[in-house]
Amino acid sequence: MPPKLRKILFWMHLVTGVVAGSVVLMMSVTGVLLTYEMQLNRWAMRDYRASRDADARPLALDALLEHVRSSDPGLSLTSITLSADPLDPAELRIERERLYVDRYTGVALGDGSGTVRNFLREVMYWHRWFAMSGEERPIGRAVTGAANLGFLFLVVSGFFLWWPRSWTPAALRNVVWFRGGLSGKARNYNWHNVLGLWMCVPLFIIVVSGAVISYRWAGNLVYTLTGSELPTRNDPADEPTGTPPVVADMPASLDEVVRYAAFEVPGWQSLRLTLPKTDWEPVTVALDVSPGRQPHKVTTVTVDRLKCRVLSRTTSADNSRGRRLRSWLRFAHTGEVYGVVGQTVAGIATTGAAVLVWTGLALAWRRFRG
Repeated sequence: MPPKLRKILFWMHLVTGVVAGSVVLMMSVTGVLLTYEMQLNRWAMRDYRASRDADARPLALDALLEHVRSSDPGLSLTSITLSADPLDPAELRIERERLYVDRYTGVALGDGSGTVRNFLREVMYWHRWFAMSGEERPIGRAVTGAANLGFLFLVVSGFFLWWPRSWTPAALRNVVWFRGGLSGKARNYNWHNVLGLWMCVPLFIIVVSGAVISYRWAGNLVYTLTGSELPTRNDPADEPTGTPPVVADMPASLDEVVRYAAFEVPGWQSLRLTLPKTDWEPVTVALDVSPGRQPHKVTTVTVDRLKCRVLSRTTSADNSRGRRLRSWLRFAHTGEVYGVVGQTVAGIATTGAAVLVWTGLALAWRRFRG
């Protein structure tokens, strides 16, 4: 890289880091705290697990839903999520809210709120919206989104600035591994370069996926670059209306629907059943063979309740390249797409990002002070 261009890039890198540094540091720290969010939330709900005799059986799904609706007729249930372990509670979605129910008694257990879950929720609010709420939330989203784009520039420009001018052992020693016995500026410089080198790839993925999550144009760009059509929202006019011809005396129960769907996906760990608005509509069941948040391991089965047969079976491979990449990016941001290993890598990279910001600000302070 020509020296003049390198100098321009350096100052752009420095100024961007100073301007966006505090927000990026906040997002990095909160990101570290959210590393094992899914596992911590499950642990926090351990008291919701049922304690039953070996010969006890969970309520039928229709009976369970009827029990819940009878306690509050105004509930507008949209889906029910079940674990393969019947001792785990059923999760009901009521628009954007959650309600956990004992599968053996139908008794509502609550929305899962507790010390751990509330803490993680507050951390998430800081990470996404700078802890702003209501009408101020778009402002918080704009701040974190802009800081994320600034960090993307820092990651990319940092890679070019790291590139040694001469590939000698002495030049590489300062940027490839941590050196002992250093302090002050020399230590900060060494840490900044070493972490920037080893964390550039996972941080690039985390930051790019963050942009896709934050901005609709970035999400649409994923479809454009892969040559895929943009997804369309369901039109209410396309929803089934009228009364279908009678094919069976009674539609299949929801338990029968689950059995049909589960037969297609042996070894499932959890499933989400989208509740139909009428008894004659087909029922969609999404079955996950992973611990969760790994979209490539989810199979969606649609069952005809009247004819008691499977209408379709789709997996991630059946989606367009744009949709597959968009789903991958969503959970690559947290590393969950690769399970605990991916989460750990993302957590280490995010910790490295916090140190990168800290050492970068320290180096900038020394430079400007001088």
